[in-house]
Amino acid sequence: MLVAFDFGISNTDIAVLKDNEKIFHTSPTKQENLSSTLLKEILELYDLDRSKIDFIGVTGGKSSGLPDLIDSTPIIKVNEIEAIGFGAKTLYQIEEEPTLVVSAGTGTACVLIQGNTFSHLGGIAVGGGMLEGLGSLLFKNSHGQEINEFASQGSRDKLDLLIGDVVNKIGALSPDITAVNFGKAKFASADTMENTSAALCNMIGEVIGTVAYLNALLIGSSEVCFLGRTSHLSEVIKGIDQRLELAGITGHYDDQRAYGNVIGVLEQLKNYG
Repeated sequence: MLVAFDFGISNTDIAVLKDNEKIFHTSPTKQENLSSTLLKEILELYDLDRSKIDFIGVTGGKSSGLPDLIDSTPIIKVNEIEAIGFGAKTLYQIEEEPTLVVSAGTGTACVLIQGNTFSHLGGIAVGGGMLEGLGSLLFKNSHGQEINEFASQGSRDKLDLLIGDVVNKIGALSPDITAVNFGKAKFASADTMENTSAALCNMIGEVIGTVAYLNALLIGSSEVCFLGRTSHLSEVIKGIDQRLELAGITGHYDDQRAYGNVIGVLEQLKNYG
């Protein structure tokens, strides 16, 4: 049995490979120092018998500070960029062509895949963490899925200034493209939670989408493969895709992308033993 961990800022993901079957678990990341004791507690929580585990793989957080063994089981430490790379290669069947992967979680990272070489192109501090933080400040709700649900019932154009609001035409841009995020807010500061959520989710998506298409153009690719839970939020995806469309870039969203990093760790563990 192989067990992989991804210690994210918000969530800890676990992937188990047993009898050629993958099983996934997730739980909120505990706000305590990562240690072998905590690792044992998580294994016990999911009834994972340590005596039957051949290798444990870890990435994310401060996992590089863990010991090399837990009892007699080796702990394999995987660089987070490699975890993203191998996870994306597995999910999206990426071959040799240069491919951009955007890991949209609590924050956002961009990784270039070329064969089995992975390069970190950079990242931004905008992602699910910002969505939930601002949600807490604006309307005392820090749950991303709930904010997204409110957003699906609102209209961002009540708070966003659109191109059609300020000019007749800019090139071939649609009048529905955002000119200024929250540009109407100084006139509508008491707007509804639904409309505020819609504008907020859209802004997060637009920023991620803009960074994604700029990096895709930089490497000469017309496609972006997404990992991470923030890319599961429907109203954020709308903002991402609208920006990608401006540059003729296509976004890909595999159903298991929330577990992309931990899948990458699991792939690395297959090389041991």
